[in-house]
Amino acid sequence: MSFSWTNRRVMRSSRGWWAVVLLWGAALIAEARPGKEGFTPMAYRPLVRFRHKQDGISENLRIKDDNCHLGDYKKLKTKMLDLHAQRYLTPSNHGSHENDMATRKHLVDMMFKRFDADSNGRVDSSELSQVIKQEGLSRTASECTLFDLFKYNDVNDDEHLTREEFYAAFEVYQLSLPEDQKLSVTTVTVGQSAVLTCAITGDQRPPIIWRRNNHALNMLELEDINDFGDDGSLYITKVTTTHMGNYTCHADGYEQLFQTHTLQVNVPPVIRVYPESQAREPGVTASLRCYAEGIPDPQLSWLKNGMDITTKLSKQLTLQANGSEVHISNVHFEDTGAYTCIARNEAGVDEDISSLFVEDSARKTLANILWREEGLGIGNMFYVFYEDGIKVIQPVGCEIQRHIKPSEKLLGLQEEVCPQVEGEKDQKCMWTSAVNVKDKFIYATQPLLNRLLIVDIQSQKAVQTVSTDRVPVKLHYDKSHDQVWILSWEDLEKNFPTLQVISQASGSTSHHTIHTQPVGHRFDRVEDFFIPPISLTINHIRFGIILHKNEPALHKINLETTSYVKNISLQQYDCIPQSLAYTHLGGYYFVNCRPDSTGAVRPQLIIDSVTDNVIGPNGDVSGTPYVSPDGHYLVSVDDRDGLMRLQHVSVRGEIGQPFDIHTNLHLSDLAFMPSFTEANQYNVFGSSGHQTDALFVELSTGKVKMIKSLKQPTPAAQWPWNRQNRVMTGSGLFGQYLMTPSQRSLFILDGRLDKLNCEITDVPLGNTVVWVGEA
Repeated sequence: MSFSWTNRRVMRSSRGWWAVVLLWGAALIAEARPGKEGFTPMAYRPLVRFRHKQDGISENLRIKDDNCHLGDYKKLKTKMLDLHAQRYLTPSNHGSHENDMATRKHLVDMMFKRFDADSNGRVDSSELSQVIKQEGLSRTASECTLFDLFKYNDVNDDEHLTREEFYAAFEVYQLSLPEDQKLSVTTVTVGQSAVLTCAITGDQRPPIIWRRNNHALNMLELEDINDFGDDGSLYITKVTTTHMGNYTCHADGYEQLFQTHTLQVNVPPVIRVYPESQAREPGVTASLRCYAEGIPDPQLSWLKNGMDITTKLSKQLTLQANGSEVHISNVHFEDTGAYTCIARNEAGVDEDISSLFVEDSARKTLANILWREEGLGIGNMFYVFYEDGIKVIQPVGCEIQRHIKPSEKLLGLQEEVCPQVEGEKDQKCMWTSAVNVKDKFIYATQPLLNRLLIVDIQSQKAVQTVSTDRVPVKLHYDKSHDQVWILSWEDLEKNFPTLQVISQASGSTSHHTIHTQPVGHRFDRVEDFFIPPISLTINHIRFGIILHKNEPALHKINLETTSYVKNISLQQYDCIPQSLAYTHLGGYYFVNCRPDSTGAVRPQLIIDSVTDNVIGPNGDVSGTPYVSPDGHYLVSVDDRDGLMRLQHVSVRGEIGQPFDIHTNLHLSDLAFMPSFTEANQYNVFGSSGHQTDALFVELSTGKVKMIKSLKQPTPAAQWPWNRQNRVMTGSGLFGQYLMTPSQRSLFILDGRLDKLNCEITDVPLGNTVVWVGEA
């Protein structure tokens, strides 16, 4: 063996080419001789395995079989580990070295002890030759042998392998994680950057892998998570509430030793008061309400003319609903003033002012103080689109403020609101969907006329029509981009559906549609679309989702460019999506899957919008998902089982266990309303698609109440446009009323008292309702 090593050193030196060739020839002659004492047979000689160290030798003189590549080398090492695992480990532990670091270290220690025949703490080529001979490893199809341990892992080129180099070769790392750092909590204010540093340490630590909801982040091209640092830290450049939740880090190949990082995202309060200003005559009741969102939940306080109101509280002046409402039961002149609501949490402070004027001639001075009493003026109205045009209804007194007839002309034009269809006896309207655009316009679909009608809210007149693709059936107003999205069917069988967009929808110029980019260069597969709603704290939405007919996938679109981004496959779960909901707390989509071919109901799927990966089923929860405006409650309605299931979403993005409410109402639609008795809470109202009752649920407690005698809804057969044959429409952030139609009437519900307020008769097919007012 001394000859072989001398030869290797010479070949690595700077001697001339003749010396190299002579030595090379001597080596070939030696290899041709029969085995002698002191020489190793050719197949086991290390000489032919040190091609990587023949620096300076031309390619045609290099040993021709120098092609042990890294992939084959890894396979050889795996083979050696498995071989020795069978020898040294019990049968029940044969595969444990693959994931368990302690077992792997023990196994490699046993291997090193066997390889190190002279027990000097180092393994040389002759000792490797003996192992090759004993194990019969020369008979292998791979180009790699154990001598390639020198090629890849003899770090200091001393032609020996130490125990540490053996550890590195077989990926045994001495990693550690202090017990008190297994869980780390990082709190960041929204909009800031965050750095999560992995506390796993050790010599020659492998690369750090970061995971979120069990999906590796390192290989994903994420806009906000795009740098993992030299030390393996996770960088989030601009934190949003979608990023909250748990992240884990582990060394590559050592999943069993991991650190969990909980990213907690604080959001400064955003506050609204109602009304901004009001006038009252002495002796009547006045209330001033305040609503705030933020993380953690903001604490509310009130000032009157800059002074703490708590010093003035009495039987006449009280705080209600956890301090979110100032209630004055019998106003006096001295109650006039500026009432400031202040919201505070760890992330910041916000405030707003509600002014109260108490005077004898209050009603005469309303215009002078720029105040609109609830139910007066152009705001705080329900617009109902039905067969005989449009009715504008003030809910407090159930008064019809305006009736726009089908024959009414558009402002300044000869075009009618609903032109009479040839062959029809009566001039009727057909509507399917309508949206409020910044309290300036209402856009409404007229599917049989292949157009939208635009109503100006200030004048309460129809002012424009916009031609669309045939049979427009669904609208959504994306406030963050000021766009109205339109789904059209082309025909009543939905054969060639399309998506169109109206940009600058709240502008005063003439409006027109543009087509979105077709997903997969085809429009005729579009089944539906979903755009998450905005809230007080979330005022910008970047992406929407398109659903295709019979496709187990979600198609992600960029709302700003209206272009296709990517597919999110649901094939693994055999889920054809039917409807979606979204919470910004953790950034989760909840997907309602269509029943399978046997009619069996499938559980909802949860999708992480940060990674665009499916996390898995939402337990056994199924049905249509709805999420409260603050993102804290998921309400799922499964008509087949007569079940409503409530789940709370925490400020850490944790989805709670479901609370079940059994109902046989066959719920058609839900509407959320802020609680009148608790701050930072919501109630939900549900309409029935089959029966005459409505449902009230207090989400914080699960308390249930029925509101009865609302007459029969429009039969589903007469409402082919969507599954909501009886809508439930609320009245904004501070609204007290809700509206739900029956087949020929409208019912206004009092959300504060959880009861029926009134019925408005002779409104057939009034199943398209829009609220205009304080939102």
